[in-house]
Amino acid sequence: MRVGLFIPCYVDQLYPNVGMATVELLEHFGVETDFPEGQTCCGQPMANTGLGEQTRPLAHQFLNVFRDSEYVVCPSGSCTSMVRHHYDDFLTGCDGFEELKAKTFELTEFLVDVLKVGPIAGSFPHQVGLHQSCHGLRELRLGSCSERVVDSFNKSRSLLESLDGISFSELTRPDECCGFGGTFAVAEEAVSCMMGLDRVHDHEQSGTEVLTANDMSCLMHMSGLIRRQQKPIRVLHIAEVLTEAIATGASGGSQDGQVTGTSN
Repeated sequence: MRVGLFIPCYVDQLYPNVGMATVELLEHFGVETDFPEGQTCCGQPMANTGLGEQTRPLAHQFLNVFRDSEYVVCPSGSCTSMVRHHYDDFLTGCDGFEELKAKTFELTEFLVDVLKVGPIAGSFPHQVGLHQSCHGLRELRLGSCSERVVDSFNKSRSLLESLDGISFSELTRPDECCGFGGTFAVAEEAVSCMMGLDRVHDHEQSGTEVLTANDMSCLMHMSGLIRRQQKPIRVLHIAEVLTEAIATGASGGSQDGQVTGTSN
């Protein structure tokens, strides 16, 4: 299998190690990656600010760049959700758009739902606090949320929980927004920071050693607050956690779990 790798602009510019960890993780499970150099920002910041005409050419560029990819995989729930749920205003009726929506996946979603990855052998002997980003949770349904009466599930946790030595923080508000919200963090800085501090405090009180999530944007927001307050919490994207754990397991001679199958 070969996938088109969509790397969000803030990951490309500020956290390239997350992009490299994503490639390493996909290749570990036998997936070849193609990084089209013509890709740009998906347009989410402009769309969120109401600049529809500035968003439109970026949506068309995304479609043109990834039209021929078998799958499109992105280490970000919000950017994936932009394509799947918010491109309709710009691309409805365009050739290949419906196919694009159907084949675009967030990273953990792709591993769980498409590759159907089984238990992953590896070691990560830390207490992990799992942040549920709003777009991934409420638009992509990567996990259950407290306002819906459904059976509990979490795709990120299902990938992490087989790792040796890992434990999870029990948060008082496990699916509350961190306050980043893209341009919201600029327009409403004080509110955004207070929301972020609430999330960091919840993790601190729950004993979190490593804070992880599917979206580096949320982690960037909370990481800045953690650094400024000199909190002893390490911040890693879930791709970094998994690649670090797998590498530790490989160095110890462990055999990794297998991909159990693929889904069309």
